[in-house]
Amino acid sequence: MTGIGSKTILGLAAAAALSLGTARAEPPHGGIIRYGHEQEPPCLYAGWVQAGYIQRQYADNLVARDHDGRIVPWLATEWTVSPDNKTYIFKIKPDVKFTDGTVLDADAIVYNFNHWFSDDPDKINRNAKLYVYEYISSVTASDKLTLKIELSRPYQPLLTVLSTYFFGILSPTALDKGPQAVCEKPVGSGPFYVEQWNRGQNVILKRNPNYNSAPATAHHQGPAYVDGIVWKFLKDDTVRYGSLVSGGSDAIYDIPAVDWDEARSRYSVIQDITGGTPTRLQLNTAFAPFDDVRVRQAFAYVSDRRKAVDVSFHGSTPYNGNGALSLSTPEALKDLAASYPYDPAAANGLLDQAGWTGRTGDGIRTKGGQPLMVRILYAAGALINSDGIQVLQILQDQARDAGFDVVLKPIPQADWFAGKGRGPTDYDAQPAYWVASSAEILKISWRPDQRGVVNPNNASRFQPPELWAKIEEADRTFDDARRLALYQGAQRIIVDNAAVVGLFPLTVSIASQPKLKDIWISSPVSEPVFHDAYFDR
Repeated sequence: MTGIGSKTILGLAAAAALSLGTARAEPPHGGIIRYGHEQEPPCLYAGWVQAGYIQRQYADNLVARDHDGRIVPWLATEWTVSPDNKTYIFKIKPDVKFTDGTVLDADAIVYNFNHWFSDDPDKINRNAKLYVYEYISSVTASDKLTLKIELSRPYQPLLTVLSTYFFGILSPTALDKGPQAVCEKPVGSGPFYVEQWNRGQNVILKRNPNYNSAPATAHHQGPAYVDGIVWKFLKDDTVRYGSLVSGGSDAIYDIPAVDWDEARSRYSVIQDITGGTPTRLQLNTAFAPFDDVRVRQAFAYVSDRRKAVDVSFHGSTPYNGNGALSLSTPEALKDLAASYPYDPAAANGLLDQAGWTGRTGDGIRTKGGQPLMVRILYAAGALINSDGIQVLQILQDQARDAGFDVVLKPIPQADWFAGKGRGPTDYDAQPAYWVASSAEILKISWRPDQRGVVNPNNASRFQPPELWAKIEEADRTFDDARRLALYQGAQRIIVDNAAVVGLFPLTVSIASQPKLKDIWISSPVSEPVFHDAYFDR
């Protein structure tokens, strides 16, 4: 391709060779995968990663990201980037249609961008706007198969971000039906389509017989081998794993820790550690007691978090001591993994320095007559599973020995996502994760309040100017070594100030019956992929 200077060009055939390898015999066709998932999202499109897992089955993206971090073709067969890193031109795969018959061309992709960037409060997929809106000056179709994205300033993570489920392309015809229709029956161009959502029970996905737009990371091109998926919601760990044991499910998500060893001996098991931020305690630095860095650091020292994770997850999930980034995120600073080891003496010394020297009759520290209470708010049945709650309970018990009164406050999932009971004075800490491919997540988690607009994703309320300066500079830096140093400097500021306390990463595990072959996990945010799966007869 000629024209503007080419920085990244990868043809579809060449990229497909990355994953296809040697030719293999055509697998058997047919059958319905009965898949037991854990959590039901409030909407089947965008938003929470639990919706992203489903979206990966029915929608395609412009580009894909492989497990080595390379950006490879998907709907875009090739692309060029201008020397100033502000103009991206994509060639779009021809003859692709959405499953409602609408043509997928450059105009349809422009329509999606306009939808994401709309000021209409009824539009959904606000996360897409959150990531790239401030950088993009225009998205246009030069012709039916040429898409042009112009940036107001360089943004190095652009292609990585476009590979995530937030940027799955939907049919303009379906988008015009309004947010409720898009939530309940979104329409993409993927290997499956949503036939029906039976709330509280399952989503019925059917095979798209005309699928011709698989990413270069796929194990095969063309339609799926199976006829469909029954995506069941089985929140209870015992019920979900029991459905696999009884044969009621062909595959399940999130193997309970207590069943981990048995599952690996009896079934096909795959696991991926999701990038982005780990599940970490976000400490509310805007109010007492965590407005004092010494109290935050004491809280980090006060429990044996590594042992708590190991005991609770039976070794199936690793400890993530660096609370700024998941250990699988390429830019994660490894030496921060050892931050704040279990040290009750250090915790007690810091609390004494901070003036929490009084004691109640039952041993809780006090200052000015106020007890050292820490209210940990968490979404019951979402964001943290039963094994993760056990980690919090162990932390609660150990923190009491140093004089912290830790109160665990569950909030129903629906209320959590509606923002109820989560005001700035309603909590002292919140456990949460945010999935991403790389350190671009830092701009989401640590953006300071700007022009009177509060960033609700910065639950720590920690926003020193030097932190944001490093993140912004890193995001516009294309020199790999310089960008890495900036991201790592940002992590040090976060961890040294104990704005978060690391616990464990979000891990995606799938256990499947031996006859079900070739499920795999996609790299952007660890979505299970069923396009290549088949039943071995």
